[in-house]
Amino acid sequence: MKIAIVPVTPFQQNCALLWQEGQDTCTVIDPGGDVAHIQAEAARLGLAIAQIVLTHGHLDHAGGADELREALGIPIIGPDIRDRPLLDNLAAQGRSFGIPNLRNVVPDRWLTEGATVEMAGVSFAVLHCPGHTPGSVVFVDHPGRFAIVGDVLFRGSVGRTDFPYGDGKALIDAIITKLLPLGDDVRFICGHGPGSTIGDERRQNPFLAVPAP
Repeated sequence: MKIAIVPVTPFQQNCALLWQEGQDTCTVIDPGGDVAHIQAEAARLGLAIAQIVLTHGHLDHAGGADELREALGIPIIGPDIRDRPLLDNLAAQGRSFGIPNLRNVVPDRWLTEGATVEMAGVSFAVLHCPGHTPGSVVFVDHPGRFAIVGDVLFRGSVGRTDFPYGDGKALIDAIITKLLPLGDDVRFICGHGPGSTIGDERRQNPFLAVPAP
């Protein structure tokens, strides 16, 4: 599986393109904006975008999804329906941050814990990991020892919870009970900044004081 990170919006969100080597289609994860830039990068790689997958409903992750769906006629998958209020308010979120042309969006498919999503020829398991937003989801390729965690977990940090709908306890609980048990060797990409491994975060992340099993 191949991955290309395309930073988008003033928040430098890690929009990601996933594809299988030798194939000419890809999945785009969290197209928060700068849609023309995302399309240009896919074209540069010789890829046609086949679907859009969202980890959660914040503007920098979902704000360009509807524009991209309209341009390409492709489906939007995720997040959990508990992020519906955020997705219904994307345009207003954008205006409040001085980012024009963001659109509200309703996915073609909502996700729940235990579902799977096919990306780049791989079946990713869906984990509901609330706290940063109520409907945040994480995607896990168990055989490939790889995860896409959105803004749930970062290298050296965790997602913000200082929103009216944030829940710091729920976030830490989700990380400890759902992400850490995936195994220390699991690599992940996140919504901002560099990726990491579950083991490095279990050992070094100051928000996760968890001993080795």
